[in-house]
Amino acid sequence: MPPTQTGNPQVLAHLRGLVRHFADLRDGTHGGAAVSRCEKEQLFALAVSYLDPHARQALSELNDVLLLGTGAIVASGVTRRPGGDVTAVWTLGWPEQGEAGVPPITLEAFFGHNFHHPHLRGGTLGDWPLNVFSAADAAAELPTLQTIASAELHNLVFRSDYRIVPVTVRGGLH
Repeated sequence: MPPTQTGNPQVLAHLRGLVRHFADLRDGTHGGAAVSRCEKEQLFALAVSYLDPHARQALSELNDVLLLGTGAIVASGVTRRPGGDVTAVWTLGWPEQGEAGVPPITLEAFFGHNFHHPHLRGGTLGDWPLNVFSAADAAAELPTLQTIASAELHNLVFRSDYRIVPVTVRGGLH
């Protein structure tokens, strides 16, 4: 079965990655074929390139609406950490967040050195399987990225207070 298919057309697009995740665990592969760490890292780098515009979109939506365009998005690209973990990070920082001393909103694609396959996560949130093998797979993850980014902002407000969100202070939403 190709990695972008689930065999069931009834499976919603945002759940296909989860179905692929379970199939990979069952079959001991990543993407239906990759077995070696090297092969899996190549697929990870490709997944990051597919995800990039969608991660930026999820963060841009928050910036445009809630941060009133005051934020800046930074993307790391694929990097290797000491110990062998491979990661790609997208952050959205803005003046009030920096002044409050809380971290920026973070989206991270993460492939731990001892993981079977990569995951998505936020700076304050847990893991979600990252089984993206095409541009269509990445587009289907936009709701997941939007949810992670929104939950990140929610958690950062609890670390500080609502005043780090410009729209709550300057108005604009009702």
